[in-house]
Amino acid sequence: MEEGLSAPSLKPPLNNSSAPRDKEPKELEKLLKWQEERITRKLRGEYESAVMYLQETVNDNLKTPVNISAVRVEGAHGTRKSFLGSIIDPILASSSHQTSESQSNLESVLHTSRKIGDLLYRTDLFANVEAKIERAQDPLAANGDVDIVFKAKERGKWYLSSATELGNNEGSASASARVRNVFGGAETFSANVSLGTKTRRSFTASLNAPITPDLRTFGELSVYNLERDQTSYASCFEGLRGLKAVIKGGNLGNGLHEMGYEVVHRHIRDLLPTASISMRQAAGETTKSSISHTYTRDTRDDRIAATKGSYLKLFHEFAGLGGDASFYKTEVEGQVSRPITKDLSFSVAAKTGFMMALNQPLLFSDKFQVGGPTSVRSFKANGLGPHDGPDSTGGDIYYSAGASLISNIPNKPHWPLKLHTWVNAGRLDLVDRTRPIADNVKDLLARPSISAGLGLIYRFDPVRAELNFGVPLVASRSDGTRKGIQVGIGLEFL
Repeated sequence: MEEGLSAPSLKPPLNNSSAPRDKEPKELEKLLKWQEERITRKLRGEYESAVMYLQETVNDNLKTPVNISAVRVEGAHGTRKSFLGSIIDPILASSSHQTSESQSNLESVLHTSRKIGDLLYRTDLFANVEAKIERAQDPLAANGDVDIVFKAKERGKWYLSSATELGNNEGSASASARVRNVFGGAETFSANVSLGTKTRRSFTASLNAPITPDLRTFGELSVYNLERDQTSYASCFEGLRGLKAVIKGGNLGNGLHEMGYEVVHRHIRDLLPTASISMRQAAGETTKSSISHTYTRDTRDDRIAATKGSYLKLFHEFAGLGGDASFYKTEVEGQVSRPITKDLSFSVAAKTGFMMALNQPLLFSDKFQVGGPTSVRSFKANGLGPHDGPDSTGGDIYYSAGASLISNIPNKPHWPLKLHTWVNAGRLDLVDRTRPIADNVKDLLARPSISAGLGLIYRFDPVRAELNFGVPLVASRSDGTRKGIQVGIGLEFL
């Protein structure tokens, strides 16, 4: 080294030369990631191998003679053993009958355990159900006998909630309570108290319980007490107190039947000073005792804004088993929806009803009311049909029909907001008993009230909200029309 040249002395702190440079991958992180992926591949391979081995083992032993000695449900502490036995025993009896001609084997035992597990889930009592097959515990059991053991976890028994609800052009605040498995047999007790804009006060309580072992038929007993504000179309308030018993069977896809008996006390009171003579005559207390049948079949892909499928509802009611009301009433409602393009669908809906007085004149509380944003749009709520001054007095024969085109918002098919354009028609009338029914129907169809418009649909699951601009094209002199903007919120729309 030449004289006069010297290296500067190094002073700490010094930079860590082992650290990676900018944008250089960290070798340790890469190694850890590779190791995790390797372990994951290994575990996946071991799991798939175990599944394949288990499947081969089961398939090779499906015909092995096996008999069911007992079925045990563990964890069902709040459920009666007699109830569990009532739903499990028919499955065991059916399985025993099917295998009476041939020997019971592992395959039939697996099918039986699956059926029992599905039924336990359908009780809605258990959050989780796991099935195992174990050696029979009974000391008298044969060598090939097994026990089917279900490890179950029960759902919570109590449920409380409060909510603000919108439906059928009405807003309300409510509190609800539900008790599951009340008596240990999959019974459900529910109660609801609400305050609203139209239904001022409401209380309902119901007890629901299965009445068949397959859990496809249920019975329900309910009581209710409510007060409705009907001053917007009938210048009165109406109070109702009732009891209803119902038996339901089937499902919506294949057809749901409902048979019911209802007794209800009605009180029309608090008339406005402008109330018509008809409403003053209708004021007072009446009682209805009736039996009814409802059939419903629904195959729509979406109850709120369907793009395909159909809906059918048939309703029959006979009143006259006591009380002041005596009539026969029937209603039919249907809807068909079909897709036109990926973003556009077409829907047609119709509803009609007819009622006939039997031993006594028809009462205001039982008559049909038609019109409004959820019915025939661009008409006032319950604004179609006979009127006495400002009051809609109702009718005993009606129909309403509508056709709609529903479209997604361009480039936003996932939005709950939809566009639609519609044409509605309908009429509500009184039947002229001096003429044949066919002539009354011809007059009803020949003089429809018609409206058309366009608007927006918004899905507030489970309700639907509409903001429409429409105009009445044809209207009777007695109809209450609503030209321009109209807002509708409800569960069912035309």
